Amino acid sequence: MDQMKKHYKRALTIAGSDPSGGAGIQADLKTFSACGCFGMSVIVAVVDENTVGVTGVHPVPVNFVTGQIRSVLDDIGTDAVKIGMLHSSELIRAVKAALSAYDIGNIVLDPVMVATSGDKLLQDEAVETLKNELIPFTRIITPNIPEAELLLGRKINGRHDFLPAVRELSAGCGVSVLLKAGHLDEDLLTDVFYNAETDEITELTSERIHTVNTHGTGCTLSSAIAAFLAHDMSLNDAVRHAKDYMVSAIAAGAEYETGKGHGPVHHFFGFWK
Repeated sequence: MDQMKKHYKRALTIAGSDPSGGAGIQADLKTFSACGCFGMSVIVAVVDENTVGVTGVHPVPVNFVTGQIRSVLDDIGTDAVKIGMLHSSELIRAVKAALSAYDIGNIVLDPVMVATSGDKLLQDEAVETLKNELIPFTRIITPNIPEAELLLGRKINGRHDFLPAVRELSAGCGVSVLLKAGHLDEDLLTDVFYNAETDEITELTSERIHTVNTHGTGCTLSSAIAAFLAHDMSLNDAVRHAKDYMVSAIAAGAEYETGKGHGPVHHFFGFWK
């Protein structure tokens, strides 16, 4: 009889919380649900923030983080993992070590270093650890321009810098890279995706949606990629579907006013208005 039971597609997020509900763990779980996955979470930090900015970050003890990972994966398992804000070198190494004990092919890393509000979320010494130890362990990373600049140690001066940037970020570690164009001052935005597994470059173009409601867009996009990978999509298809989902969520969320700063996107646009 048990053989007749159905199984959810599963997705796990490892990230910080956002009490205002637009970013972090909360955005990840909403995205997983909207994209047809059973969502699970490992909280690495409790963040004091809202749509206006970040007031403080309270880290969860590292051994408690790894305990959460083992509890989830030993029992339920997962089809994909999304990793968000990891604020210290110790935490980065511990998360990698904990995940290494399991056979997980779909690991999506959103290298969160700066919040939408401009507040810094990552300790300086952790940047190199992220770059040298965790990024090579993942399947795809999804930096925005400021995050890519921190990883590269140089400026990205415009659209013409994207192609060399994605190849450089991938070089030596074989990770695929989606470089997001949202920080460019253009009405037509073209993200560049380098699939390191096929050595393909794909340009994903969309019109800029003029709205302040962009809180948690990076969390949402990376979680959508993880969700679609959990559904056994190819890397190219997962990225395309995630981009389409993100654009629709921003467009739907632009109609609402939530908070006094950067409001959230509408994760459940496909279910209610």
